[in-house]
Amino acid sequence: MARIDLQDLAHSYHPSPASDADYALKPMTRTWDDGGAYALLGPSGCGKTTLLNIISGLIIPSRGKILFDGVDISTLPTEKRNIAQVFQFPVIYDTMSVYDNLAFPLRNRRVPEKEVDARVREIAGMLDLGRDLSRPATGLTADAKQKISLGRGLVRSDVSAILFDEPLTVIDPHLKWELRSKIKELHRRLPLTLIYVTHDQTEALTIADQVVVMYDGGVMQSGSPEDLFERPDHTFVGKFIGSPGMNILPCRLEGTTAYVGDQAIAAPHIGRPTGNGPLELGIRPEYVTLAPLGTGLPVQIKRVDDLGRLRIARVELAGQPLIATVPEGAAINGTEASVVLDPRALHLYEGGFRRAPTEEVRHG
Repeated sequence: MARIDLQDLAHSYHPSPASDADYALKPMTRTWDDGGAYALLGPSGCGKTTLLNIISGLIIPSRGKILFDGVDISTLPTEKRNIAQVFQFPVIYDTMSVYDNLAFPLRNRRVPEKEVDARVREIAGMLDLGRDLSRPATGLTADAKQKISLGRGLVRSDVSAILFDEPLTVIDPHLKWELRSKIKELHRRLPLTLIYVTHDQTEALTIADQVVVMYDGGVMQSGSPEDLFERPDHTFVGKFIGSPGMNILPCRLEGTTAYVGDQAIAAPHIGRPTGNGPLELGIRPEYVTLAPLGTGLPVQIKRVDDLGRLRIARVELAGQPLIATVPEGAAINGTEASVVLDPRALHLYEGGFRRAPTEEVRHG
């Protein structure tokens, strides 16, 4: 496996890009450690597949370099980059058996048959394909075929990295959890440098140790799932991560008190503004609790949704929409209530970017 360095990397599909707006992938410099598990997460069109295709060699970047273990591979063709890739749709040979599909990458490199057999059976065991090795690949279910594609990527132990391009898109929802868990388990057992592209935050947060959140061709934040949830650097990250996403409320600040409309909110832990943009207060619904009227900030209840594992209330605070959690067993009578906000979970955003306090407050 390899350490991957991206140095001032950018790409435009325009022949003569003149501004940032012309770049599908805006300039970035990053390092991904050997053996790490990374996810590129973002909405459609944000640049994540472009970045993956640059790493794989399907696209030559407009500028910058890609280094594998310090070696510049920016202009090398895909077949010389020593990577494995698993695509959105299973890529297998229907006329071959499951065994021969898994063995193909090794036999293509003239690996001795004894080593081929040992490696194929090892990978098949990890993917629960051991009983299907003699079966023809044709006629298998979509998830079984995708397991074969995954196995073909894993069977070589010498690859620099394994790249996943939304590999669970065609998998039935009830089987996605199994394959997500399987990919995570395989990464723990094998020394993989893993890069996983997805628009599904559950996949990204489950599989990756570090998640790269992208928007409009740029990296908005890179960090652990905990960092992205507890300390989103931008309002986009706050809204995109979480279900439902972070509450974002226009506010003004006076000392350690934030005002949403005429409602004062004690905020002793938030950062200080610099005067470079409008201020907003961010807090996740998990840290906003619906309470009886008179015990917190007054709100108007607009709707209550039962999500099975919890209930959430959609309310208005000083005319601003807010989502709060409903305590288990709490009765809701009428449209008036209060909300209680955890002051340790409040964040100040200026011009969309988080103002970090001097000392971070960590939950849990």
